[in-house]
Amino acid sequence: MSKRKPMLATLLAGLLMLPIGLQPVQANPTEQSVVSPVSLQDAFAAAADEFGVPLPVLMATSYAETRWEMHPGEQSFAGGYGVMHLTQVDNPLEHGGKGEEDEAAFTPSDDPALHTLDAAAALLGVEADLLKTDLVQNIRGGAALLAKHARDLTGELPKHTADWYGAVAKYNGSAYADLAKEYADRVFATINKGAARTTEVGLSAVLPAEAVAPNTATAEPLFLRNADKADTDCPNGVDCRFLPAAYKQYSGSATDYGNYDIANRPADGNEIKYIIIHDIEGSALAGIRTFQTKSYVSAHYVIDSETGQITQMVRPKDVAWHAGNWYVNAHSIGIEHSGFAADYGKWYTEKMYQASAKLVKYLAERYNIPLDRQHILGHDDLPGLTPYSQSRMHWDPGTYFDWAHYFDLLGAPINPSDATAGSGIVSIDVDFKHNEPTSTYGNKPQEPAPSSFLYLHTAPSAEAPLLSDPALHPKGEPGSRNVNDWGNKAVIGHRYAVADQAGDWTAIWYAGQKAWFHNPQGKHTVPSSGLKITPKAGKTAIPVYGSAFPNAAEYAAVGIPARLNTALQYSILPGQWYVATDAFKPDYFYAKLYDQPSTYRVVEGADDYYQITFNHRQAFVKKSDVDVVDTRK
Repeated sequence: MSKRKPMLATLLAGLLMLPIGLQPVQANPTEQSVVSPVSLQDAFAAAADEFGVPLPVLMATSYAETRWEMHPGEQSFAGGYGVMHLTQVDNPLEHGGKGEEDEAAFTPSDDPALHTLDAAAALLGVEADLLKTDLVQNIRGGAALLAKHARDLTGELPKHTADWYGAVAKYNGSAYADLAKEYADRVFATINKGAARTTEVGLSAVLPAEAVAPNTATAEPLFLRNADKADTDCPNGVDCRFLPAAYKQYSGSATDYGNYDIANRPADGNEIKYIIIHDIEGSALAGIRTFQTKSYVSAHYVIDSETGQITQMVRPKDVAWHAGNWYVNAHSIGIEHSGFAADYGKWYTEKMYQASAKLVKYLAERYNIPLDRQHILGHDDLPGLTPYSQSRMHWDPGTYFDWAHYFDLLGAPINPSDATAGSGIVSIDVDFKHNEPTSTYGNKPQEPAPSSFLYLHTAPSAEAPLLSDPALHPKGEPGSRNVNDWGNKAVIGHRYAVADQAGDWTAIWYAGQKAWFHNPQGKHTVPSSGLKITPKAGKTAIPVYGSAFPNAAEYAAVGIPARLNTALQYSILPGQWYVATDAFKPDYFYAKLYDQPSTYRVVEGADDYYQITFNHRQAFVKKSDVDVVDTRK
């Protein structure tokens, strides 16, 4: 669920000249810092020495959170910043995943687990924002917190690494024994195994292996509680457990609650027709912890990329808040995976792919969900409900997720078996392992790495500008090579209508434009088939929507306030064609009050819609606006 924004600052930080323990900094720390790139190893060593935290504990804790990635100034989906993943969630409207935030009465989160950045800044006596961008200050903040936790638990700074187990468990922030102890176990496993890594911005660190048997008794003063557990909705043969997400009312308003809605899908009329693939922008444990706090966000499942373990947190019958689009939430199951979208796919392990595919295949069979790229979607495939939200939709799991391998594991290879000659439809079928386009992140070069997309240009030439999406480039500036610029990428498995051909270049209809990509002898596509839609004869343009909700009269008939479709910042013009699913009826799941299921209901509409692959994202059009050609056999 990547919330990462382009990098806002150069990775510059400083080493303070004097150790200050836990006392507030008396001078402006930026005035004492060395304004040049620092060694990651030195930054860990200096903070460990300053605060009396064993270096292996500090480094392994950071490794468990972020694998030492900084992402300066950028907040993870789990609310964290920097190498130490210090959390700050002040605005649940921005952070939440329900997709109806404009109507809800959310209050800022006061959960300490979501405000560790503020606590660390207070210990250092610096502005909290500094810890978001400054590598050294972020690491110092994490060290200060670990030292405080150790003092709170034992009354002193433990002399032996083994006795920091309780402080590490508290750093996780969870009140549940399963999570806090699992987190501490993982940190100490890293200490025993050792670690070495070069981050995506080229900073390196090495943690030598050290045999340490943790003193688990140091976690007893935390008085951790056990989570309520029940049977899981998982396939046989996978490591799966149930740890419920929080379902609570957070203020005196019955509309202020989280982190999901109780329902009875599909018996209540909410068809489950999508499975959404996310990444957490952090560890699995960080995501699980977030879903158990006052965070206004959840997912049905979380998968640990290191172990393949599946944690179920919301029943499929209920509506998790994961998509940022209420229509999609009402009809989908969300699966989070540990990892970072911009980290070259290093978190996306074979264990993760295998476990995830087994789960998706099980859920798809159970709920009759087609195994194709119009129903098995990434968060980056989802539209916003409004033009404003379209430009802010997440872009995970990102360009390094191997969709071809994933669908092979699902038993539904990208190469379609229903191809029809002359259909005018192609599926993108890039050779993932050998496709390494030049990319950037935060306008900084990325290392070459296998990627799941083809760049789209405005003309049949590599020198032509990249496509510009109005949601990302409202002033019409050219598209970029940033991995999070989803407006100029055709992704593996997506199906498009062919618009033109010029030599080795193919054009598809994409976001209201002809989008060109290099396709010598058709090597990057395979023929496909399906429904194609175009504006109905006589219409000059038709709108595109991020939802398929009923019309106003259909809400009025059942006495429910109307939630209507809002046209996105695009139009489809005559002569343009897009690939669609079969037509379906619109609906809206009304669920506004905490734990009052008698007030919930599904409002059904009569006018048919089509779902289309419009650009990188899916979209919806009214059947009454389009003509349709069926190219299927």
